[in-house]
Amino acid sequence: MKLPLAYKPLGFALGWVGGALSGMVFRKTWMAIRHEEDAPDALDQDRGWGEILLAAAVQGAIFAVVRSAVDRGGAKAIERSTGVWPTAEPGGRD
Repeated sequence: MKLPLAYKPLGFALGWVGGALSGMVFRKTWMAIRHEEDAPDALDQDRGWGEILLAAAVQGAIFAVVRSAVDRGGAKAIERSTGVWPTAEPGGRD
């Protein structure tokens, strides 16, 4: 069975959903941490290094956790429905 190729469109869709979900989670988390609607970005002249790096670290951690959860959930769903793990080699995506 050539499941890894068939899984690619589903993996792409899951990645898009995961990105959107992680953005929502980050916005809510930043609001809870700093009580601000918008997190700083690297080019925000009015924000300091600490605040910018904190925002980047929190955003990166949330993105990694959500991406891993969505990827793992999708792979387990494929395995349950087909009996085959969606990647051909160990080690996954990267």
